[in-house]
Amino acid sequence: MTQNTIADFSIPATGGQTFTLSNMRGKNLVIYFYPKDNTPGCTTEAQQFRDLYADFQQADCEIVGVSRDSLKSHEGFKARFSLPFELLADTEETMCNLFGVLKQKMMYGKQVIGIERSTFVIDKDGRLCHEWRGLKADGHAREVLDFVNTLN
Repeated sequence: MTQNTIADFSIPATGGQTFTLSNMRGKNLVIYFYPKDNTPGCTTEAQQFRDLYADFQQADCEIVGVSRDSLKSHEGFKARFSLPFELLADTEETMCNLFGVLKQKMMYGKQVIGIERSTFVIDKDGRLCHEWRGLKADGHAREVLDFVNTLN
């Protein structure tokens, strides 16, 4: 477990917003990276974070989802599954590079660079306090909530 402070950044978010990391100080924050909107694993993960959202809020924790999809794609994904949290459009790969989540993958027999499903928890002081990498989507949101509940 590391205790690194994450460099501040701003990135386009759903709802016509700009997400700025430093604006989250004073709250715990879950940043989850996923490969692509409207794919089976990513949909499962988003729905499970959605279903536990009230519990995260009770733990004084915000959630944001991040992929390289466009804002337009994110808006559709968010609306389709009634996601109560913002999705961040990392089309320039700023956050992907900051958190080191881009990996070589095999897709349809070809090598491609894609997002490795990963989740990071940043505490109220802006420090990275836990990370999961290369995880399975199903059941992960509950595991993250259990960890967040240990922070308060």
